[in-house]
Amino acid sequence: MGITDHAIASASTGAPPTPVQTISSNGLTSQEAGERLQRDGPNAMPDTSAHPLRNALAQFWAPVPWLLEAAIVLQLVLHKNVEAAVIAGLLVFNAALAYFQESRAQATLTALKSRLALNASVRRDGGWKTIPAAELVRGDVVTLSLGGVVAADVHLVDGSVLLDQSMLTGESLPIEAGAGVDTYAGALVRRGEATAVVTATGVHTKFGRTAELVRTAHVVSSQQKAVLRIVRNLSFFNAGVILLIGTYAYFHAMPWSEIIPLLLTSVLASIPVALPATFTLAAALGARSLAKVGVLPTRLTAVDEAATINILCSDKTGTLTRNELSVTSVRPMPGFDEAFVLGLAALASSDGGQDSVDAAIRSAAAHKTVSGLPKLNKFVPFDPAKKTSEATATGAKGEAQHIVKGAPIVVAGLAAPDPAAAPIAGELEKQGFRVLAVAAGPPASMQMIGFIALSDPPRADSTSLISELRTLGVRTVMVTGDAPATAAIVAHAVGLEGAVCPPGPIPETVKPEDFAVFAGILPEGKFNLVKAFQRNGYTVGMCGDGANDAPALRQAQIGIAVSTATDVAKSAAGVVLTEAGLGGIVAAVKEGRITFQRILSYSLNSVSKKIVQVLLLAVGLLITGHAVLTPMLMVIVMITGDFLSMSLTTDRVRRSEMPNAWNIGRITSAAIMLGAFCLAFCTAILIVGKFELKLDIEALRTISVVAVVYGSQATIYAIRARRHLWGLRPTAWLVLSSVADVLIISTLAVRGIAMAPLPVSVVACEFVAAIVFWLVLDAVKIPVFARLDIS
Repeated sequence: MGITDHAIASASTGAPPTPVQTISSNGLTSQEAGERLQRDGPNAMPDTSAHPLRNALAQFWAPVPWLLEAAIVLQLVLHKNVEAAVIAGLLVFNAALAYFQESRAQATLTALKSRLALNASVRRDGGWKTIPAAELVRGDVVTLSLGGVVAADVHLVDGSVLLDQSMLTGESLPIEAGAGVDTYAGALVRRGEATAVVTATGVHTKFGRTAELVRTAHVVSSQQKAVLRIVRNLSFFNAGVILLIGTYAYFHAMPWSEIIPLLLTSVLASIPVALPATFTLAAALGARSLAKVGVLPTRLTAVDEAATINILCSDKTGTLTRNELSVTSVRPMPGFDEAFVLGLAALASSDGGQDSVDAAIRSAAAHKTVSGLPKLNKFVPFDPAKKTSEATATGAKGEAQHIVKGAPIVVAGLAAPDPAAAPIAGELEKQGFRVLAVAAGPPASMQMIGFIALSDPPRADSTSLISELRTLGVRTVMVTGDAPATAAIVAHAVGLEGAVCPPGPIPETVKPEDFAVFAGILPEGKFNLVKAFQRNGYTVGMCGDGANDAPALRQAQIGIAVSTATDVAKSAAGVVLTEAGLGGIVAAVKEGRITFQRILSYSLNSVSKKIVQVLLLAVGLLITGHAVLTPMLMVIVMITGDFLSMSLTTDRVRRSEMPNAWNIGRITSAAIMLGAFCLAFCTAILIVGKFELKLDIEALRTISVVAVVYGSQATIYAIRARRHLWGLRPTAWLVLSSVADVLIISTLAVRGIAMAPLPVSVVACEFVAAIVFWLVLDAVKIPVFARLDIS
């Protein structure tokens, strides 16, 4: 027995070839193994995890943290320690949430590593020994035995085994493997024993490349993009206004003791301080609702992403199908019935064990009543070389009976010729079934009894799921490692109509409309397909169950692991379905769109409010010659306004009928238009206070901050629905937070706490004016939202 290094190099992918020489059946020497281990590295995936402290510090290096950190420094310079502490607390809260979410990628790699064999039986220096799997090198001779995990990519040279490669290839059926077959690290030996030569180790194995794809897979979530773009737009707009304010104050000879607080107030007014936390809170509430229906988000951003997906890439095995073999059809030959065919086949099937084919046949036979079966004497397990399993039995009259079950072409050669047999077998095979023939009779004159077709049947809810997703604007395509013929049949059965993508590399310009089925695809192919869809502007959901799906699950905007998924798939996914069936995907999409509408309402209000506050400082400076808001008043607005308005995350909303998209340009435009009316309201209040009530600057500051809070509450109730205000009633949490906000600012204003006092009558008039403003804004928003297509 021998194999050349040239064969090893050709079977391996990614590892450099070595000089051609024959490897003896005695295996490598310890010296040769040491040299190869030094050259190729250990048979393990490298630890690429960053230090936890480094990950934690990275959360403070981003646009929103920068603005908050700048505000903290300015507050400390001005000895405003309380205000600085409030802002610092929020900064740490946001950073902690982000740190927790980013730990998910490393958890996926940990789960992948746990699937690799810890030890291996290897032939070294002419003898067999057990060594850590990490010490295997290319060229090692190893044994594969029942229940073991293949420790590296290998080429079988002797023996036969039944291999479960579903975690890598997605194939639902174990494969029979004998001499000359290649198999991969992570495969599970279900039956038999074989000798093999290692062809690739570590990161060069198919398993290692899957882990590397998971590590490098990354897509910036729509939520992250939305936050960054909102902050960017606000920064550009407000920075220009703040620059004008500073220039105006300087050239009008305002003292620095007023200019610095004015600029600090402007900076605080421009920061959407609670925006990241609100996104997180809305997603957390959505996640809690989904958990009640058996859907567990492992990353909170997945809840928001579910609202935006317009393409669902669904694996076949275990996702659209049940991932279990069952007898689909029994075709008896003339003179026999289905029960008799199954009964004989069951006699030639193992009782127990891990052979899924035999288990399916015995299960089907148990549900049939049959009489006249011979009595089993001896069972001979499946032989990969013969492609049959056999049984000897005794008939009712004491005659010897021989039963054979296996590949149709082999069984046909053992039985008497029957012209009707071949067409039946061919018809079943064309339908994508796994077909077994059954023959029985005296050993010298067996006859064909019938055929059994097995398949992995679709789930009962797959068709309705795909149909409902279609009505929600989400197109489903099948992405599987199975053969094109089998995939096409399952696709048709579940309502996926369209072409099958030809084998080969995925075209970079591929669109979901081009094909309904992508078959024969390995992990790299699934990963590349998701990236191709994303490059072409689609928001992708990926549904799967095996480790082979992990890279694509990680790369997709939302990865969905079904209830039977491996730990690897679950840790890579953003959503895990904890209950059988796929109805959870529809639930995730619907809940995601509800969450999106809640976040949209808060974003519109937040952007509008930040623009109004900065512009009000500019307008106030022109009207009064002073800053009409102070840093302390801005902190009060942040606490009473930004935090309490987070209750919008609990509000009743109408979910979107079609996929959502974060069009920040349109959202900003709508916020500016609505903010212009709020600015007009606040400016009118300020003008009345200045010229009608003759208030001094301290009282004008009070009347201004009350106007900002009242105007913000009016804006919330005007824009919380995209239709008129008499739609859905607000939740108790939203009403309570609004009452608290109004009471807090009104009490502070009337009692003169942290600001100059105002008469109750003035505060009451502002409240009435805010109600009028609310009614006006409710009418104005309809054409604004319609023009900008915000729904």
